[in-house]
Order: sequence, then structure tokens, then C-alpha cells
Amino acid sequence: MFFRELYDPALAQASYVIGCQATGEAIVIDPLRDPATYLDVARAEGLRITHVTETHIHADFVSGSRELRAATGARLYLSAEGGPEWQYAFAAQDDAVLLHDGDTIFVGNIQLDVLHTPGHTPEHLSFVVTDRPRGAGPMGILTGDFVFVGDVGRPDLLERAAGIADTMEAGARTLFRSVQRFRALPDHLQVWPGHGAGSACGKALGAVPSSTVGYEKLSNWGVAESDEAAFVAAVLDGQPEPPRYFAAMKRINRDGPPILGRPPFAPRLAAADALRGSSSHTRWMLDMRPASEFAYGAIDGSLSLPYSKSFSTWAGSIIPVTDELVLMADAESDDVQRAVRDLSRIGFDRIVGWVDAHEALQVWREAGHDLHTIPQISATDIPTTTANGGATVIDVRGRTEWDAGHIAGALHVPLGDLRQRLDELPATTLLVHCQSGVRSAVATSLLHRLGRTDAVNLRGGFAAWSAAGFPASGRNE
Repeated sequence: MFFRELYDPALAQASYVIGCQATGEAIVIDPLRDPATYLDVARAEGLRITHVTETHIHADFVSGSRELRAATGARLYLSAEGGPEWQYAFAAQDDAVLLHDGDTIFVGNIQLDVLHTPGHTPEHLSFVVTDRPRGAGPMGILTGDFVFVGDVGRPDLLERAAGIADTMEAGARTLFRSVQRFRALPDHLQVWPGHGAGSACGKALGAVPSSTVGYEKLSNWGVAESDEAAFVAAVLDGQPEPPRYFAAMKRINRDGPPILGRPPFAPRLAAADALRGSSSHTRWMLDMRPASEFAYGAIDGSLSLPYSKSFSTWAGSIIPVTDELVLMADAESDDVQRAVRDLSRIGFDRIVGWVDAHEALQVWREAGHDLHTIPQISATDIPTTTANGGATVIDVRGRTEWDAGHIAGALHVPLGDLRQRLDELPATTLLVHCQSGVRSAVATSLLHRLGRTDAVNLRGGFAAWSAAGFPASGRNE
């Protein structure tokens, strides 16, 4: 049996290629949108991708199942569990095999037994893998977003991300029952999860790529918890805010992602073309330079979003996937095409192109425009600046960070909520901070784009505030 995990750090997402070397057949589980990676692995191992499946309707990335099927002619296998609202709308069109609890997929001599493991989502499946020629029984389980290393899948996304009211507690109770089924599996089974540390699909995911059922019984709080009420309370407490694009991903993956048929690509644009329409509300210029460079000279209306592991997360949390994007970066950087790939994976298909940052800034100035700047403030200046109501501190961190400690009198508005809660912001000067200054630089540039040019970035964030010896308010205050 051939087995390969393919891991994407930007999404903290794992997909798997499992092949029967005797027959040359292979199955891909939970593929990302760009099929080249899977095709390369199969080709290198002398395998044909004949089966494609996924554990559930994903919320954090555009599924690559349809794309891979189109590229290979493989048969698609999709969940038919979860009720009428959780059926794949494109299943019949793509001639998919519909899976129920207890079904089996055969890939040559490899056997995948289907388990319905709802809770994270109603239709969620797991797959128990057996290499039949070895005659030793099942060897592992692909758990998707059901059980992770050290954690279990969050059951609150349908309510908090997709807006389906009153589903969190019911999902948590369903998840508890699914976990009991997991506990009954043999201890020696390997556990191959769909996500690792950094994913927003749980709150305490481990960085180790795999585990065993027996080890998770000992070390995973969710698997170890035997009291249903305690499990429900714990699994719903402290979950991170889901990125706003999760709701769009659920819809896209349920209805059927469009098939691109080619790798995502952004052409290089002339500066004049790139700047045309830069003031449009539905076109965004993403400035990928370091935030410090952006702060001292940027194009009006552009968004500071340096390329990093969190690039697509913040883009998806701020920008509607239907809007147009222009990327602005150093011509010598390799980040542009990586950024295009990451954006495509979360549904951004309207990337107009990219432009060299130095060229764009020069053309902007030659057209008679001044460069836009973002004012900065240090932590030691906060007390005097906020005295007598002259300014308001805006904390754009997540809820758990806020609960752990925050500046007294601050207004908590997570970065992903800024656009939707703009009208709640007071008319005073806004002093924006996060934990270290990274997110606040993005947030402050966003506020300037939205017309709040009185927004000021706190250098060093809450960490600088604490390091200066200032007090912090704590949980529930």
C-alpha cells in the first residue's frame, strides 16, 4: 500500500493519497483545488488516480474534488448523510457515488469502510483503512475534521459561520455520540486528521501530524471526556472566531466549485492599468510590502496585507470573494504566485493581476497624488492620548486574547468584523492594536480605506503595552 500525507501550512490542512501498488489505482481524500500536486505524486509512484472523496463539505477552503475528477476522470464519492439540507448539489451531474454509513470503497486491494461521524457537520464521514493483502485488519482511520491530534472538531461553525441558528448545542451533543463510537475502535489504529495546529476548525489542535486511537483516548481532552454535559460545555467554550469567508466556502462546496481547468495565475500589469479603478469599492489593491513600508507611503484605498501564512485567512475575512483583486509586490519576490495560489484555494477567482510596487508608487506620484501614510503611536503615549475621551482604543484581537487581558476602556472589534461594525466605532480618534502589531497594521489600513483616516496604529500592540508595565483588565470584566 502506498500512503502519502500532503500538508498545506497556510490552511493547516492535510489531504491524503492512498494507492494500491498491485493494481496501480489510487484515491485522494480531501484534495485542495490545484490538482498538480496529486498528479505529480501519483505519476512518481506509477499510480492512476481513480477515486476521489472528501470527509465533509468544507468551510475553510474550496474543495478540489471536482477539479481533480475533471483532470483525471476519477470516480467521485460523496456523503449522502446529514439530511436533505446537506446533500451535494452537483452529485448527480458529476455521476458521484453516494456514501452512507457502513458502505465500503475498494481501491484495488485497499478497503475504506465508511463511518458517519456527524457533529462538526451533519454529513461528516470518516474512513477506516485496511490493506487487505496483509490480513491484519484495519490499520488506520481518516478522521477529517472529526477528531484531531489533541482536539475534536468544533460543532459551532454552522451557527457562527453559516448563520444557521440554534445548532451549536445540538451539534455538540451529536459530536459527543460520534466520539463514543471513535472510542470503541481498536487502540492500535492510526489517526490521520484533516487539520493540524493553526486551523480555525478547532481550538487546541496539535502539531504532530498523526496519532493513534489509543493515544487520543489518553491525551485528547474531547476523546477522554465521558460526561456529555461537561463535553458540550467544554467544546463550545473558547472557540476562535471563524473567518468570515467560511460561510461562502460552505455554499460553494455544497453547490459545486467552478472547475478552473488550469493552475491559478495572475498576469503582470502595467502600473496605469493596475491603478485604474483602484478607488472602486469592489476592487481591492493588496499591498504585499512590509507593513512598515506601507505605513510611510501607500496608494489611497490600498490594503496592507504582507504575504505570510495568514495571508489568505485575513484576505478571506475582510474581502468578499466576489470582489476583484490586484496584488502589489516587489518584482523580485516569489510571493505573488504563492499568494495567487492561496487566494484561489479560498475561492478568489477574480484576480486581475499584479503590479510592481515601486512602479505603481512612482506612477501614482507622477499623476500628482501624494502617498498615503498611516500614523503610528507608541504604548507609552496611549494614556495621555485617551485622556478626557480624546481617543478610543480599538482591540482587533480574537475573543480568547481579549479575555486573557486587555486595555481598560478599549472597544473589542476583531479584525474580521471591522467592515461590518464600522458604524459602531466612535467619532473619536481610533487607536488600533492587536497582540504584536501585525493585525493592527492590516486593520488600520482597512479603516483608512473605509474612510476612517483618523485611525492610528499602535506599534508593538498589546505586548508593547504589557512590556511598558501598564495594567490589563482580565476575563469577564
